[in-house]
Amino acid sequence: MAFLTLPGSGNPLALIEAEAERDITALDRDRLIELYKQHGALLLRGFDVGVDAFGAFCRSFCPTAAINESPGRKNFDEELAVQSVNLGSDPFPLHPELSREPWKPDAAFFACLQAPRHGGQTTICDGIALARHLPEPIRYALARHRLVYLSPTFPELFEFWLGTRDPSEAQLANPPPQCPYSFRKLENGQVVRMFTRPALHKPMFADDPAFGNFLLFSRFYNGRGDFPLLDTLRPVPEEWLHEIKARGDALSVAVEWRQGDVLMLDNTRFLHGRLQIDPDGEREIATFFGYLAFAEPDPEEPEIAVWRLADFVPPSRPAPATPG
Repeated sequence: MAFLTLPGSGNPLALIEAEAERDITALDRDRLIELYKQHGALLLRGFDVGVDAFGAFCRSFCPTAAINESPGRKNFDEELAVQSVNLGSDPFPLHPELSREPWKPDAAFFACLQAPRHGGQTTICDGIALARHLPEPIRYALARHRLVYLSPTFPELFEFWLGTRDPSEAQLANPPPQCPYSFRKLENGQVVRMFTRPALHKPMFADDPAFGNFLLFSRFYNGRGDFPLLDTLRPVPEEWLHEIKARGDALSVAVEWRQGDVLMLDNTRFLHGRLQIDPDGEREIATFFGYLAFAEPDPEEPEIAVWRLADFVPPSRPAPATPG
């Protein structure tokens, strides 16, 4: 094993630094799994890492991957499922990757292919610590609620999950076991998809409750207060959101990227974000979002989690027609 520095006060990262061996794929996999389960955040530094080595490293832990279909990314290697991060320069609030969907990955990997000259740090926050540091009334209220994610539907989504572009009422009421959504018809006739998760949840490899969902990103980046909703179908109170954000920001640690760094996060426990990026900073970060071979799947998952059977690319909403 390379040189190991365990997490300390105020720093949740286990740092693994290369010694003589710089091949990241030659590291002791069992030892890394042990550290990952225990700490949930590993920073591997000083290794020779390109797209191929990064993809092979991620695949040694995750046999299947999820593609983040949000705009503003590029594919480095489709077969390895290695993408870029969002290529914009905006700072991002804390969030677990793809927590807006029921196939939230087990693990999130990041590799620094080109370190920025300044700025552009990735921030991380332990969701267990965040839940523990919330004011007691907010923590108690969150523990009593679930979050409800309501989203529009479209024919391609119906075809993917239900096998038809125009499902009947009976098909909407009885989706197949691999479908992670339930469906509801609104008074205006619109059909929406929905799934729910606890507002505080149990991470995959820890027993203490954690905060880790899409609330902060939705409210403080997308400007939405209605996604997700509480299980009462009311928005999460603004005072809760601001308090959660303040506590999360205070607990966050910024990763100062160096060339070849690899960050390995338990996406069921840790949130991540980023600081403002210098548009001329030449920052290039690769990502991989996957499902662990040694996973303890969430009982909230459907009976057949298709993302654990093969690489998962969700159905894409059709692009709007171009005038003319």
